[in-house]
Amino acid sequence: MNAPEPPVLGKAQYEALSEFRFQLRRFLRFSEDAARAEGLTPLQYQLLLHVRGFPGRDWATVGELSLRLQTQQHGVVALLTRCEDLKLLKRRRSESDKRQVEVHLTRKGEQHLARLAALHEAELRSLQKTFRVAHITAFNDADKEF
Repeated sequence: MNAPEPPVLGKAQYEALSEFRFQLRRFLRFSEDAARAEGLTPLQYQLLLHVRGFPGRDWATVGELSLRLQTQQHGVVALLTRCEDLKLLKRRRSESDKRQVEVHLTRKGEQHLARLAALHEAELRSLQKTFRVAHITAFNDADKEF
């Protein structure tokens, strides 16, 4: 059985996808540079963000963080240890399930995260129109061709 032929994209769609990838990479580079300027690695910033930004609560488990960071649990454990050594977060055994370890930010971790998140929010606002236009162009034009 042969794979179906991919849809034919027009020049405008390629341009929109290219612009989206360019702006996405610009944002990621901005994020990496901002984290380093704050004295953190980009991965440490992402970890702090995912702990604080976990849906429905202000902590996360190792498994949840592994999924959010798209990496193996043993890598997350090593990252947690480095962040714990820097007093950015703390691990504690869950009261409801003693097998589960909860990861919580410390005050120092919260302060680093608050400064970085404010910078990222402003940068995202400046890119909002670009992302919206790229999305609309890429997908609306594709619908017209089918």
